[in-house]
Amino acid sequence: MNYRHAFHAGNFADVVKHVVLLCLLKRLIEKPKPLCYLETHAGRGVYDLEDERARRTREADNGIRRVAASATEAGPVQDYMRIVRGINKTGELTVYPGSPAIAAAALRPEDRLRLCERHPEEVEILARHFRADRRVSVSPADGYAALGGLLPPTPRRGCALIDPPYESADEVDRVLDAVALGLRRWPTGIFALWYPIKERRDAIAFRRRLAKLGVSVAVLEFCVTPDDNPARLNGSGMAIVSPPWGLETRMRLARDQLSEILCRRRPARAEVVIIAADKQDRDRSSRTSPRRPVRARGHSRP
Repeated sequence: MNYRHAFHAGNFADVVKHVVLLCLLKRLIEKPKPLCYLETHAGRGVYDLEDERARRTREADNGIRRVAASATEAGPVQDYMRIVRGINKTGELTVYPGSPAIAAAALRPEDRLRLCERHPEEVEILARHFRADRRVSVSPADGYAALGGLLPPTPRRGCALIDPPYESADEVDRVLDAVALGLRRWPTGIFALWYPIKERRDAIAFRRRLAKLGVSVAVLEFCVTPDDNPARLNGSGMAIVSPPWGLETRMRLARDQLSEILCRRRPARAEVVIIAADKQDRDRSSRTSPRRPVRARGHSRP
């Protein structure tokens, strides 16, 4: 409960996360059927980049401000910047949209959003921001605990973002338990997972555990500095569990555009990995979730 995203809003990992999330949402809304978007750790929804906390860290300078200053070709980054600029109606980049605001801007009138946030101050701001949007339901609840009761959602089609602060040593276990539960309760659902990268061995271990879920997973890992220094956030990953057809192509284009903008075409590591699992693994995952220790303590969520 100590984490405050206001210090990190709009940094490079936020940009990567939200570009990939938007790739997923745009792929889903290509079909006319309505969908439901769920989020377990929604935060406050929007962040003031002029806030003293954001100005203290200046993490947005190497994230959203670098993107805003770059000319982008048509594609995932341009789609993302269209939403960011739409929220900053004065033309000045003073507000950064979190994932709830990104999703709300991308989705249609017939779609629904279910947002969970447990921190009292954050959930109050979140609810105030969306009070006029009848598509949105905000719950002052622990997202992990609430997830079982929300699944399957109405409409049945859709996706869930699981994006915790990674403050506790068992956070990775909790994320994977939540996905395993989600796959049992909502087999047609798509699950997006954000995770921090400090050391490559932890990222590799996390991917191995994702493979044991028994379904296909598309992963984009993006590191701006070499992932061998556990004292800092070197990169982040977005894993899409049960990705829709065609998403991999959009993720690869996003990787290329972000590499050029954030790292001048020379990121420390930027790769899209497709994890495939056979039916036998899926049968096992329906009975139990994987529990191999992965170090998660001390990560700073962007």
